[in-house]
Amino acid sequence: MKIEQIYTGCIAHAAYYIESNGEAAIFDPLREVQPYIDKAQKDNAKIKYIFETHFHADFVSGHLDLAKKTGASIVYGPTAQPNFECIVATDYQEFKVGGVTIKAIHTPGHTLESTCYLVTDEEGKDHGIITGDTLFIGDVGRPDLAQKLVEDLTQEVLANHLFDSLRNKIMPLSDDLIVYPNHGAGSACGKNMSKETTDTLGNQKKVNYALRADMTREEFIAELLDGLTPPPAYFPQNVMMNIQGYDSLENVMNKGNIALTPNEFEAVANQSEALILDVRHESEFVLAHIPGSIFIGLHGQFAPWVGALIRDTKQPLLLVTPEGLETETITRLSRVGFDHTLGYLKGGINAWKAAGYETDAITSISPETFAAQYEEAIIVDARKPSEFKAEHVEKAINIPLDYVNEQLAEVPKEENFFLHCAGGYRSVIMSSILKARGYHNMINVEKGMTGIRTTAVPLTAFVCPSTLN
Repeated sequence: MKIEQIYTGCIAHAAYYIESNGEAAIFDPLREVQPYIDKAQKDNAKIKYIFETHFHADFVSGHLDLAKKTGASIVYGPTAQPNFECIVATDYQEFKVGGVTIKAIHTPGHTLESTCYLVTDEEGKDHGIITGDTLFIGDVGRPDLAQKLVEDLTQEVLANHLFDSLRNKIMPLSDDLIVYPNHGAGSACGKNMSKETTDTLGNQKKVNYALRADMTREEFIAELLDGLTPPPAYFPQNVMMNIQGYDSLENVMNKGNIALTPNEFEAVANQSEALILDVRHESEFVLAHIPGSIFIGLHGQFAPWVGALIRDTKQPLLLVTPEGLETETITRLSRVGFDHTLGYLKGGINAWKAAGYETDAITSISPETFAAQYEEAIIVDARKPSEFKAEHVEKAINIPLDYVNEQLAEVPKEENFFLHCAGGYRSVIMSSILKARGYHNMINVEKGMTGIRTTAVPLTAFVCPSTLN
């Protein structure tokens, strides 16, 4: 048996490939499916099944395209009701892939149809369990993502289901099973996932807060729901695409991978409601960009930030990309359901300037310059609340990038203010959004807290009142 984790860091996603005796199975594939087909062909194997652990919210699965290209059967767990042909497995139903047995174990909680797959090798030994978003390394799946799709379904009801699934279906299994989750650190499908992407079930029982043997149902629900932030707006849209179907990736690429001259680019921008998305490095964007464009750099957690900040997956997009990365940009947008790219700027920002079009810039200073000026200034910290509480510049106010649209009224309108994040990526995203909304009074601090820590700027941490004597 061959089992391989195929990890994509941009969306902290893990797909799985299993091959045995000339047959193969793919678990939770990404939108671009050719790498899975190539892998099977290299092994002289036929892809027999495409197993889905649940209807994903944070990415668009490649199940439909992969099934069309290979003839493989799509498998979901009990209660799934997709709008396409598939096998809806019964609880504990077994599937053969060569000499390997795949057993579907219904584990509702993250969603109602959530299902884990127990993998038993050719010798009959239980090897591992592919857990989807039911069990992560160090965490479990959040129970609030499916509640809007089913009437009267609450996060408390799903949390109760998850408690039972973990205790009755997962924890009784062998300690030496390898846990293969669908996500790692950085995914919004859990609260505090480990950077490790596999572990033994036995070790998870020791270190995962949600698997404590002495934990009561009430304690589990309270800890699971504590600190949950609102899910990104694109999550329900991705769920519906995974349930109802979507356009093929080939069509998405054909419609979006169109080189536009500066004149054509401007014409499309004026004639449509397209958003100009600039995916270059932040150091390039601050120097020159198209006025009104939004920066989300391809080198960071690109797709999740696109989904969190642009909100509507049907939003038409025009792209400014590094040369040669046009296809990659459109592909990564498609992973989170943004299928409406209208084209990209041929020749990039240099061609735009050469054609005589106006550019804008962001005032950006070094941490050392910030240290010399910060005392009388307004300081906005764009990091997450948990980062801010752990350590922040004295007098800074926290307006997380995730919620800049909701907290726009808190942004200073008249006075100049310094804006920083952890390393310089998020602050430039936030600066671009603010500039597009008419704010031009921010000064970006390069390198963020990473750079500020090297200066004499005083830092402080939030102290819980209960810890004070």
